[in-house]
Amino acid sequence: MAASNVDTVKAFSGEKNDSPKLAKKALHELYSIEESGVPLNTPWTFWLDKTIRGTTAAEYEASLRKLYTVNTVEGFWSVYNNIPNPGIISTRYSYHLMRHQIRPIWEDEDNSAGGNWRLKCHKFDTVDVWKELLLAAIGEQFSNCMGDGDEVTGISVSLRDRDDILQIWNSRADLAEQSTIINKVKSLLPNVTFTAVFYKAFVQHDAFEGKKPHQHR
Repeated sequence: MAASNVDTVKAFSGEKNDSPKLAKKALHELYSIEESGVPLNTPWTFWLDKTIRGTTAAEYEASLRKLYTVNTVEGFWSVYNNIPNPGIISTRYSYHLMRHQIRPIWEDEDNSAGGNWRLKCHKFDTVDVWKELLLAAIGEQFSNCMGDGDEVTGISVSLRDRDDILQIWNSRADLAEQSTIINKVKSLLPNVTFTAVFYKAFVQHDAFEGKKPHQHR
């Protein structure tokens, strides 16, 4: 795995931290793990951002930090196990796992025709929901839940003061009604009560294309 896949990386102390990062030791291990691991169907990239209300689209994009692009099952687990879980990072941060190296930005050319399902859950469920959605995504368990020509392009978790927000990104908003993905999620997480579930196309957001501050991010 080329070093260019990693942005600025410093050791993570293990305590609650305002900017989670992969430790250097984990990065060195990842290089060899990725060489011999079981390939994923497609590469997936871990991203991190911090939400600041009122930021513009350009400011939001500048806040994004790419953590690592994984190509193997073993690489995924190495990154997952070496970044702090959502239960211990500060509010207003979000993790994203996006297919290939798609940026978790509405206006990205791979996202602009899509949208996402937003699921709110109690904080005590966040870590489990995040893990199950990630595994379903990289294992392509959602592929049979999507309309013909549509696919899941990413999973996000956003830490908030009250209920946290999980998002499932798809490439075609016009095909979202054909999806049975929420039924799939509920079957994967039968003991989780989601406090809200809804879908919205990115073009329907007032802030799309930077017309207004990205208040929701």
